[in-house]
Amino acid sequence: MSLYRPTEPPEVLGPRYREQALEPKRTALVSVDMQNDDCSRKKRQGPVAAGPEGAEKRYFFDRLEQMVIPNQQKLQAATRRLGIENIYVIIESLTKDGRDRGLDHKASFINYPRGSWEAQVIDELAPADDDIIIRKTASGPFGTTNIDYVLRALDIRQLIVFGVLTDQCVESTVRSAADYGFLVTLVGDACATYSQERQDNTLKAIKGYCRIRTTEELLAELAELAEQARKAVA
Repeated sequence: MSLYRPTEPPEVLGPRYREQALEPKRTALVSVDMQNDDCSRKKRQGPVAAGPEGAEKRYFFDRLEQMVIPNQQKLQAATRRLGIENIYVIIESLTKDGRDRGLDHKASFINYPRGSWEAQVIDELAPADDDIIIRKTASGPFGTTNIDYVLRALDIRQLIVFGVLTDQCVESTVRSAADYGFLVTLVGDACATYSQERQDNTLKAIKGYCRIRTTEELLAELAELAEQARKAVA
């Protein structure tokens, strides 16, 4: 693999500018909404999975179990080895009654109270002690949380994004991140929504805001970056 390093500005290169390789020191991995209420093992394998909700969400639960969670685990391990910041974005109210929620979450009856089990990241992807957790009560974190301030304080300019739902909170995160001036890599097979049609449609719609990679493609890029770093200090 030959990693692309642009020498011309975006107004000269156009869409190709988005395809540049990651700079580990200026990159963060952003996990979107991988939390208990939607994604826990209890939901995927317990009584809920055997009932009406499980039948309705069978594609979603199977994709999480068989593809998305394993891929996310691989990506978290690879990025941590390179010193890439792992940031978790979750839905969690600042209050127990959710009075601080955004209008859409109130209208959608979404409330994961402060400190609740529902708001916690699933066990398989649990944050490390020093990882950053951004709490939101809207679809995307940009403009609704302090994530932009945090990323700029960390001198981050590139984001790797994965999570759920692909066509809702993930897409909102990617589009807003691009508008806020970040270069985004979306890992399509580390995301899930409720049908293959919805998954395919959002990846087609969002490609103008990011570069899209599979887990294996991104792991290969991360491995090459690790090898370059090793040679630089040898």
